[in-house]
Amino acid sequence: MSKWLVVVFWIVVFMGTGSLSAKLASAQQNDAAQWLPGDAESTQTLEVTQRFLPPDTYPALVVYHRPDGPITAADREKAAADARRIGGLERTRDGEMDARVVRADGPRLSEDGEALQTIVQIKVGERGWIALGPIVDDLRDVVKSDGGGLRAHVAGQAGFQADSSKSLTGLDGRLLAATVLVVLVILVLTYRSPVLWILPLLGAFVSLNVAQAIIYGLVQGMDLTVTGSSSFILTVLVFGVGTDYTLLIVSRYREELRRERDRHRAMAAALRRSVLTVAASAGTVVLAMLCLLAADLNSTQSLGPVTAVGVVVTFGVMTTLLPALLVVCGRWLFWPVRPVPGAGEPRRDGLWARVGARIAARPRLTWAAAVVVLAAMAAGLFNLNAGGFSGDGSFRNEPDSVVGQEVNDRHFAAGAGSPVQVVARAAAADELGSAVSGVPGVAGAGDPVVREGYAYVEATLAAPPGSPDAYRTIDRLRAEVHAIPGAEAMVGGGDAVNLDVRRAAESDRAVVIPLVLLGILVLLGLVLRAVVAPLVLVATVLLAFAAALGLSALVFDAVFGFDATDPSFPLWAFVFIVALGVDYNIFLATRMREETERRGPRAGVLAALAATGGVITSAGVVVAGTFGALAVLPLVFMAEIGVAVAIGVLLDTFVVRSVLVSALALDLGRWMWWPGRLARPAEDAREAEPVPVAD
Repeated sequence: MSKWLVVVFWIVVFMGTGSLSAKLASAQQNDAAQWLPGDAESTQTLEVTQRFLPPDTYPALVVYHRPDGPITAADREKAAADARRIGGLERTRDGEMDARVVRADGPRLSEDGEALQTIVQIKVGERGWIALGPIVDDLRDVVKSDGGGLRAHVAGQAGFQADSSKSLTGLDGRLLAATVLVVLVILVLTYRSPVLWILPLLGAFVSLNVAQAIIYGLVQGMDLTVTGSSSFILTVLVFGVGTDYTLLIVSRYREELRRERDRHRAMAAALRRSVLTVAASAGTVVLAMLCLLAADLNSTQSLGPVTAVGVVVTFGVMTTLLPALLVVCGRWLFWPVRPVPGAGEPRRDGLWARVGARIAARPRLTWAAAVVVLAAMAAGLFNLNAGGFSGDGSFRNEPDSVVGQEVNDRHFAAGAGSPVQVVARAAAADELGSAVSGVPGVAGAGDPVVREGYAYVEATLAAPPGSPDAYRTIDRLRAEVHAIPGAEAMVGGGDAVNLDVRRAAESDRAVVIPLVLLGILVLLGLVLRAVVAPLVLVATVLLAFAAALGLSALVFDAVFGFDATDPSFPLWAFVFIVALGVDYNIFLATRMREETERRGPRAGVLAALAATGGVITSAGVVVAGTFGALAVLPLVFMAEIGVAVAIGVLLDTFVVRSVLVSALALDLGRWMWWPGRLARPAEDAREAEPVPVAD
């Protein structure tokens, strides 16, 4: 009866949360300015600039050029007419202003006579940057070629944001489809059953739906920041860890079905033997994710509760709904290889039993060789550039804004579409104007404007937006204006925001990484009741992380042609690779401890490897596949996270967990469990029990 109550409960929850789940996509905040903490200089600058510019205003850059020659008089007339039409553009939504053009300056002819430039200011309504897409499309319709050979592009901050928004449209569905396909294929290959895969996928869908509804509630009730990136990762994480938990529970259930005729008793025994391990695994991931709350960047900070909610909900679904459905359906789900009482354990002489026997012959040589291989991979870290993307580097394709920026950079000051905003006290207005215009790298600066006790100067950089030269100019500019006595000057704007994001990400790494490591060490100590084993497990996963990033850097450059990563990439990759790596080591180590209590250290290690090798390897392949599905997205950052985590999980599954940890445990023997009861020499007496592995 209880199994039916569980099923009905989750059906009710699923139906009740469906409408809230669907609203999460509309609550995303993908504007970098919204990711910064309130004490960042660019954030404080934004608060002051609202006295001089309409709030929520984004600059767009309209660039005209002829591929086959200079600009003609007719071209200038068209651009001027376009500017007049642009000035009247407005978009409404439900009778309210959604976005409108508040100013169009230009057109201006380049010094070489080969391009025209019009700078457009677009104000958005309550929907913020999301409203840019439709009005930028209108802008592109106005300035499109009239057939005379003149080409026009819309770049600048508004153009980039609109193209980014467009690139995100519909991606949830594409990512979900790719993730489901990956999980389906791997589950069919793992279970060799045409129907068993349905239950894990059903559980993952329920988990994702409920998690999205809860997260939407946190957005509304606690002002949680949810980005497109965290939403995508939530999808692959739920399917990945959900399948992991499924594999472990089903593996134990299948073992018990070979001992018990009653499937209810078999499931009770399977849960009794596996649920604490699954709970420890989920707890490790949740703890690592919640450490992100210590980050300064809102986008990184919010990733913690978003993913933690996903893991907690998935744990709840997979340890209640999945077992209930398995019991309801019965043994036929495993067809054509149904587990029946008295059937032998195929793992006793399987692949991982043979691998364990080979490792046991020379454990010290094995782990030393594994360390050398991983260290060699880690050397690729020297090629990793985590300085952030330029505007065109964040896309895998080449949208109109990227083409327009490239044209602008050839003929005008590159920073025209992303102006620098400098503010100070009104008394320092004259000195501020002179200081800004005299900074190397500033291509031009407007006259100071004074209003409500503040002075405002808008400047254009010579360097392209998001480039190292632009960031160096921001630093020089800040040093110069900060030195004005009593001015309380601050520098903001697009490049300043990106620079502050970069530095906040560096600070976050210094804070969060030690917290994650400390939290995982404490949790492992409690679960394994030892000191040495947690240190060994964390050290091996750290080595796997370094190797994964080193190998990823080589793959990014040689295979994908990515020349940089987002500043947040190292931290995000660290949290997922380390948390999931420790996750798999918990599966192995808890089984090692269980088998060591029965057999002794050496036999316990070999029995644990033989028992868990297949299920953990399958789980690792599933998570690698689900994160690898992020590579279908057109955003470089998401593709890089997916590739790095997939590489890290595969290294951990096939090298660290199966070879390195097993070899170290065999070499350390009873010292692996020091200072607990299993470390006592008396425990070695159980080595007399036969080791269940093949010769």
